[in-house]
Amino acid sequence: MKRFVVLVLDSFGIGEMNDVRVVRPQDVGANTYKSVLKYNPKLKIPNLEKLGIANSAELEIGNIKFSKEAVYGKANLKHFWCDTFYGHQELMGTYPKKPKTEPFYEAIDEVEIALKNSGYSVKRFGSPREVLIVDECATVGDNLEADLGQVYNITGALDLINYEDLLKIGKVVRSVVKVPRVITFGGKNVSIEDVKNAYECKDNLFGGINAPKSGVYKNGYQVQHMGYGIDSEVQLPKILEGVAKTILIGKVADIVENPKGKSIFGVDSDKIMDRLIEEIKNNNNVFICANIQETDLAGHQEDVERYGNRLEVVDRKLKKVMELLDEDDIFIVTADHGNDPMIGHSNHTREKVPILVYKKGLSSREIGERSSLSDIGQSVAEYFGRVLPDNGESFLKKL
Repeated sequence: MKRFVVLVLDSFGIGEMNDVRVVRPQDVGANTYKSVLKYNPKLKIPNLEKLGIANSAELEIGNIKFSKEAVYGKANLKHFWCDTFYGHQELMGTYPKKPKTEPFYEAIDEVEIALKNSGYSVKRFGSPREVLIVDECATVGDNLEADLGQVYNITGALDLINYEDLLKIGKVVRSVVKVPRVITFGGKNVSIEDVKNAYECKDNLFGGINAPKSGVYKNGYQVQHMGYGIDSEVQLPKILEGVAKTILIGKVADIVENPKGKSIFGVDSDKIMDRLIEEIKNNNNVFICANIQETDLAGHQEDVERYGNRLEVVDRKLKKVMELLDEDDIFIVTADHGNDPMIGHSNHTREKVPILVYKKGLSSREIGERSSLSDIGQSVAEYFGRVLPDNGESFLKKL
């Protein structure tokens, strides 16, 4: 059997990147690992400890000590800022292109023209910064939950439009804007008035729909993230076609294209780990990537206790994951950025991330500090006899 498994602990950074003073000064001093462990000194994560989380972070804290048997390293982020979507695209082999940051009001004229030219009925709504209402069933505006100016949302009432047609609206928007992400999503049992009533404006610059308030998450929720400069043809799911099945579990299934593989959606950490265990049991010749989103959600909520609790939930099931793997298999625990709940703001933090490796019979080895998350993806590709053409340097020989 050949199984390469990657578990992404969303936002579990291990300390600020060297460039934060220049590109994200608000993240100076960020260290998600340190903050969570300092606040929860009795936290019990023995499997992450054994894998070498302290080694990777170069810091013993609380109960967590250095591991003599760890196979570990760390990775820098090549993508700009610190973004879940771009972090996963980078991991899958994409070389990130620099997008543009701008409030939706600066792009609204161009988007409106493109939609009208595509045959849609469009009108404006909201004050002081307008959003667009398309065919009386969807809105286009700023995402108010992510870093402002980096994401536009298409929010749809799926009783009024099917998701495939809503996605067509999203693709028109994506074709003319240069922000990092355009997210197209919607739910059922929601009216366009419910969506409009969730309009908010932040800092008098960013007008959009408060997604949780709109109710779209409650019933029949569907979503797709579309990134700037993303080419799925050079990513792992495409490159591995014909040699290995790709299974994506959790938020990674929302944001990485996987048309010929298996995508399993979910958020609950217990259920994500259970499904990961199930898929490892039932598959060979497989690349599996699972994302633990609840750590990131706790970071956004600045809830350091909840963050620690989610780590413990995951850690309890890591032992079972490793027990299922044999000498030919490789398992990596990593992250996509930081989200230090003690930094003083509720956004992601630009941090290096751990690379913790488990391979039966292998111990006490360093793989160094990598320049990109794509080094993980390139290692996956080499493991299955393929090469990612866009980005990454494999560390497979070190294993």
